Amino acid sequence: MASSGYLQAAVLLLAVQLICLGAADADQETGTVIPAESRPCVDCHAFEFMQRALQDLKKTAFNLDARTETLVLRAERRALCDCMPTSSLR
Repeated sequence: MASSGYLQAAVLLLAVQLICLGAADADQETGTVIPAESRPCVDCHAFEFMQRALQDLKKTAFNLDARTETLVLRAERRALCDCMPTSSLR
């Protein structure tokens, strides 16, 4: 008796899946189709994405370079000030 309940549940799930697949296919058929000539190619999107990523990397590298230079100058100034007695700075 319990196995017939499992069988009925499996058949019901299969029916629901078939209905869902049919609805998904119907949605795709009713949509508008854009001709391939008017759609940008995947390679073009990838190229644009890589260009933007490269620009972001260049900006980040420049900012890191500027920040590093500032920190090095601060460290050199501190080292110079630490070496000189405070009386000679006046």
